[in-house]
Amino acid sequence: MSTNDELSLSSAAIEKLRGRLQHAIDKGPLPSLQFALAKDGELVLHETLGSADNSTRYSIFSCTKPVVASAIWRLMGERLMLIDQPVADYIPVFAENGKQHITVEQLLCHTAGFPRAPLSAPAWSTRAGRLNAMRDWRLNWEPGSRMEYHPLSAHWVLAELIECVSGVDYRHYLQANIIAPLGLKQLRLGVPKAEQADIATLQHVGEPPASEQMRELFGAAIAWPNSVDHSLLMFNEPAVRELGVPGGGAVSTAADMALFYQGVMRNSGELWQPEVLADAVGRVRVDFPDPMTGAPANRGLGVVIAGSDHYLPYRGMGNRVSASTFGHQGVGGQVAWGDPVSGISFCLLTNGLDANPLRSAQLCAAASNRAGACWLP
Repeated sequence: MSTNDELSLSSAAIEKLRGRLQHAIDKGPLPSLQFALAKDGELVLHETLGSADNSTRYSIFSCTKPVVASAIWRLMGERLMLIDQPVADYIPVFAENGKQHITVEQLLCHTAGFPRAPLSAPAWSTRAGRLNAMRDWRLNWEPGSRMEYHPLSAHWVLAELIECVSGVDYRHYLQANIIAPLGLKQLRLGVPKAEQADIATLQHVGEPPASEQMRELFGAAIAWPNSVDHSLLMFNEPAVRELGVPGGGAVSTAADMALFYQGVMRNSGELWQPEVLADAVGRVRVDFPDPMTGAPANRGLGVVIAGSDHYLPYRGMGNRVSASTFGHQGVGGQVAWGDPVSGISFCLLTNGLDANPLRSAQLCAAASNRAGACWLP
């Protein structure tokens, strides 16, 4: 790793970042967390706190989505896929039940209209099972009329698109065309069972927010559900890790994710056609309000773009980054992003699924703010 002086980073700001994350471990309830900072193509900081070490890999949940999207960008640059083309032109069975006009862009931007379309075991284990499920999916609303986060459904279709146009299994395509060329050793979508010993076990921790916290935030004593989403623990299952769920099933170290964003920002190895890449991560295509936050969604092609409005803190990358910063959050407080102006990229991972989403959101924002402040312009 390079020194802070070599890369014009503030040692004091790095200490504030480290101290805030150490506080999260000392105070609880997280069992471990891992974070990494990179700049100008070099890893600057990679540390792990709590019951893990730097070799530990983590389930990165929806931080997976930009990795999958990066394969789509490559195929677009090779003219094997068109962003405004109907998905059904590539996957004919997808046209059933009124889905014939949904475009590749709408999948990437969460405007496709089927956010809760079901797909699970055993159907998701085979290509035939996945195609049968996609054929039967129905729309919840008119595609392109609104934005609503598609946690898993849209990325199953994107994975099938990768296979259709490349002729290669989506996991193998990512490994051969994105992950390996970027020199990333620990990032993986679809981990063989024999290679899973270094993945941190997900744990539910903490308690739901108190009514006073809800009143302070929302102006009313809203009752938060006492139950937690135990379905997330399926990502502990060896078969699910091996499957490689394209909307949230990748594993990585924080270092590899920070370096992934360096690779995208620098277009390392010219993996992507420059105009396609610049448009994918640099142009807001969807500014419908996000129903979870009320803020304009600021969706690029598979990424969230920070923007410069007063909703910046709602997009998961803090308020100390440039407007052109792009990245994605994952459930439980995960986040990864790259800032083309400062040259910094950052990733925070944990295996603690906090029942208090306010606390995990605050930690994510605080860490991103401190990471963004590490740049010495």
